[in-house]
Amino acid sequence: MKLNDKRIIAWATALALILISSFGASPLQAQQLSPRRSAEMELNGKKISVDYGSPRMRGRKIMGGLVPYDQVWRTGANRATHFTTEADLIIGNVTVPKGTYTLFTLPSQKGWKLIINKRTGQWGIPYTADDEKQELARIDMKVETLSAPLEEFTISLEKAGDGGILKLEWETTRASVTFKEKK
Repeated sequence: MKLNDKRIIAWATALALILISSFGASPLQAQQLSPRRSAEMELNGKKISVDYGSPRMRGRKIMGGLVPYDQVWRTGANRATHFTTEADLIIGNVTVPKGTYTLFTLPSQKGWKLIINKRTGQWGIPYTADDEKQELARIDMKVETLSAPLEEFTISLEKAGDGGILKLEWETTRASVTFKEKK
């Protein structure tokens, strides 16, 4: 084998290794499948924000499939979803003191519940008995059907009257709950 042939084989091998490694699923690439997103708004000069992982449908059945009914869902992907408020709020009919919380949901075919948990910093799953002990509240959510499927899981905070609406949207489902500043 000539020197040029050995160089060609070495370059081809190196190129093949680079291509093979680029198709592997590194943690960074896995997170890019569900990138971090955020939503925020001001309510009476006080910031309210949500930080969450935003998965995509990618041809999968979401509600009742990837997001199972009657089981606590991490409400996003990867790290747990965090909700921070600089104001004391009333969400639904529950008082939520200013601070940072983790949001989970309990989807079912009959309705959804928003779970506000005092424990923060955890990965999104599993939801344990210890997590359940840290719940501040389970709040009923309004559920609607979207007119067209939404590929990307989205959380939004929107101004509404003297308060706001927290919306979770994915596939053809919107679950929402109203909130206002506690006076």
